[in-house]
Amino acid sequence: MLGRITKQISNQYTVNVAGKEYICSARGKFKNVGLSPVVGDIVDIDINDLRINEIQQRINLLSRPTVANIDCSLIVTSLVKPDLSYTLLDKLITLSLANNIKPIIVLTKLDLIDKKKLKEYKPAFKYYEEIDIPVIPNTKLNKLKKLLKGKTVVLTGQTGAGKSSLLNKLDKNLNIETKPISDALNRGVHTTRHTEIYEIKKIYFVDTPGFSALDLIITKEQLIATFREFKKYSCQYQDCTHNNETGCGVKNALSKGLILPSRYINYFRFLKEINESSSKLYK
Repeated sequence: MLGRITKQISNQYTVNVAGKEYICSARGKFKNVGLSPVVGDIVDIDINDLRINEIQQRINLLSRPTVANIDCSLIVTSLVKPDLSYTLLDKLITLSLANNIKPIIVLTKLDLIDKKKLKEYKPAFKYYEEIDIPVIPNTKLNKLKKLLKGKTVVLTGQTGAGKSSLLNKLDKNLNIETKPISDALNRGVHTTRHTEIYEIKKIYFVDTPGFSALDLIITKEQLIATFREFKKYSCQYQDCTHNNETGCGVKNALSKGLILPSRYINYFRFLKEINESSSKLYK
C-alpha cells in the first residue's frame, strides 16, 4: 500500500496511508544501495510485517531539514524590523527553484512601515509577480490558504520576520509563543531532534522553520536557471555570463529598466560565491 512518511525517529518511520498511521521499519536492501527513507517520501509498505518495500521517485530532497517532496517554500519577508534584504530574498528564491520548490513571498509588518517607503518597494514586488513568484501580504490569508491547500511547505526567511505569527494566524489554536514551529506540537526543541510533517488547515508543514543551510551548493548552470527572467533576452554568445560580453541581451535589458537591478547584482554575488566554493573544493 502506498503512503507517506510523516515522521522518523531513529529507524522507525510513521507512514500515513489514507489517514491511518503505521509504524514501519525499512528493509535492509536500502542500506545495501546507500539509500534511506526520509520524511516526505512516498513509500510502498507491507501492512502485515510493517516494512517499507519501495521508495517512489522523489521530486526533491533537502538535507537541512532532511525531507523529501516539498512543494512550496514560504519566504516570510519582513519590511521593517528587520528590514527587507533583497540578497537574502533572492538567495532563498534560488535555493527553492534549484530544488524544484515553488517560492512564495509572504510580506509581514506592513503596518509598521510608512506609506512612502512601502510605495518604493512596490515595483520590486510587481517584478517578482511577473516572473511567477507570488507576493502575498500576510493580511490576505484566504489567498494564501488557497495557494497552499494540499501542499507540503517549508517556512524560511529572516529571524524575527514573523514565521510563528503567520502560523498563529493560519490556526489560532496553535498559540505559538516562541520561534520554533515545534512548540506548536508541545515539543521542546531541546528535547526533540526528529523531523515531522503536520497539518494546519489541510496544509502540510515541515516542523522546522525551513532551510537552515544557506550555502549555494549548486552549479553555475543551476544558478543561471533560477534567474529565469534572463532567458527572455537573447545574447550574442550562447555561454554568455551577462558580465563583460558584447551583445549581451541581459545587460541591454538592464539598461532599459527591464531587469530589477538588485536581481542583476545578486546574480553576480551568487556566481562569485559558487566559483569561490568550487575553487576551495578542488584545491
